[in-house]
Amino acid sequence: MKHKKLLLVRDFFLAALATFILASISHSQFVLYELSKLGVVIDFAVRTRASFEDVLGLLPAFLPVIAVGLLCGFSLVFLIKKFFKMDSVFLYPLAGGASLLAIHWLMYPILEITLVAGARSITGILMQVLAGVVGGWLFYFIRKNSLVESLAGR
Repeated sequence: MKHKKLLLVRDFFLAALATFILASISHSQFVLYELSKLGVVIDFAVRTRASFEDVLGLLPAFLPVIAVGLLCGFSLVFLIKKFFKMDSVFLYPLAGGASLLAIHWLMYPILEITLVAGARSITGILMQVLAGVVGGWLFYFIRKNSLVESLAGR
């Protein structure tokens, strides 16, 4: 039983980390895109370095926010699955996307600014939502594989 809980924590952390990395890189690229529209020349090396630096810089603040958002969304999926006996193949990605949308939607009234500059446009927010969808799908996929491995006694 303890082993299953550790797998759940590991799987959740991997999904949250993947969501965070995708959301951070998306943010970086949208900011750089806006700069390039102003005439700033941005090569691949600068894009790569900026993305890496943003991942490191956003890690202490944005990863915990994403983790809490995904925890709320995935917990809701758990309850839905428990009471309605539904397959979660679409529920986790939906919850992941909705969680990222809710995070950005709720941060604005609280802080009166969109802190993630890459989410200030419709396309930018859609990319943040897509990061959540990918994180939800990843959680579903690795949970399914972890449960199979645990049942097989590996």
